[in-house]
Amino acid sequence: MLSSSDLVPDMYRINEKNSKEKAIANCMIALEMSIRTKASPLMIMQNMYIVYGRPSFSSKFLIATVNTCGRFKPLQFKERKLGKSLKGLKYIEYEWDGVAKRKLPKEKEFTEDIEDVGVTAFTTPLKSDSPLESIEVTLSMAIMEGWYTKDGSKWKTMPMVMLRYRAASFWTNSFAPEISMGMPTVEELHDITDAEVIDVKTFTKKEASANANSTVIPETPDQNVKSEAAPVPEEAKPSEPSPNTGTKPAETNKSNDNQNMPSDGPGY
Repeated sequence: MLSSSDLVPDMYRINEKNSKEKAIANCMIALEMSIRTKASPLMIMQNMYIVYGRPSFSSKFLIATVNTCGRFKPLQFKERKLGKSLKGLKYIEYEWDGVAKRKLPKEKEFTEDIEDVGVTAFTTPLKSDSPLESIEVTLSMAIMEGWYTKDGSKWKTMPMVMLRYRAASFWTNSFAPEISMGMPTVEELHDITDAEVIDVKTFTKKEASANANSTVIPETPDQNVKSEAAPVPEEAKPSEPSPNTGTKPAETNKSNDNQNMPSDGPGY
């Protein structure tokens, strides 16, 4: 079984993080994709990634699939220098606003002095000489779309590679979407997906309001309130002194009464 192999990525293997059912389910999805793309199951497993919870293919795998599908000649790229500096280019960037509690658009100006370059992916079908070209992907497009200026972006360190990858993705989406099965590339997801920003204070208040009446707390007796005393039987109640005389109540023990009485009678 593929789920028991050490050659497949962790999400397809049975381990502490992956249960047997989950690993087998992931392997079945990879096998189904390999049948659709006519690619090796191991090749699918090695080139499919989960980015922000969404499955995606690497751009290298996408180019290799087009080249080996048997319908087109190998994918090629042509570069074109556009001869203009991108310094001063206006673009829109969304920034978090603490008052509005959401991201708001803000106009900015590009400050790097670099030349604009465009890349187009093209090839021809095996049974035709008509070229199939993608739209041209340029650095100015990358800046205005927010790909270039995003934190940790590879566009700043390897712009020509990213231009080719994006052009290949555009070409596949236009002329062979069945190869990618509508799935974006890893590079696209990193460029276009932002992690959701949550204001902790607002989230806590909303959560407390939503769960305020969801749990019933059983009543507990108040420890500070004394419980009512049980009623005392009449026989056990001590007799009270007379309000008029103030004398002590008579002893109820008959033996004591007899000891205090004189032997010759009451005397009256």
